Amino acid sequence: MTPLFLRIVGLRFFSMASDAYATGSLSASYVTCPNDKVAKDIARGLVERKLAACVNVIPQITSIYEWKGKIEEDSEILLMIKTRTSKVAALTEYVRSVHPYEVCEVISLPIEQGNPPYLKWLAETVPE
Repeated sequence: MTPLFLRIVGLRFFSMASDAYATGSLSASYVTCPNDKVAKDIARGLVERKLAACVNVIPQITSIYEWKGKIEEDSEILLMIKTRTSKVAALTEYVRSVHPYEVCEVISLPIEQGNPPYLKWLAETVPE
């Protein structure tokens, strides 16, 4: 596809000169939740507060972990959250304030690369 074609259909890709993606400026964060209601409430709150551009709610994961000296096994819901790296601390604070777990999981990994139009949309959706 040529740049002209992409402009005609309304798509734009990052050019090396002006819109190159800064590796690690965006992150994917993960949060486990006890049920669908908690997961969707947290997901909606993150998007409404502009702490995330998108949250995938992934049902029916099984978590096996040690807690207070015992091996536990629980059914959980996983949130995959796309955000700016600069928003991870605020995202974590929000999740901790509304999550029912005594110690909730919030982990984040920097996004190294991806589909340029998607990364651009993500960056535009979550303000600095």
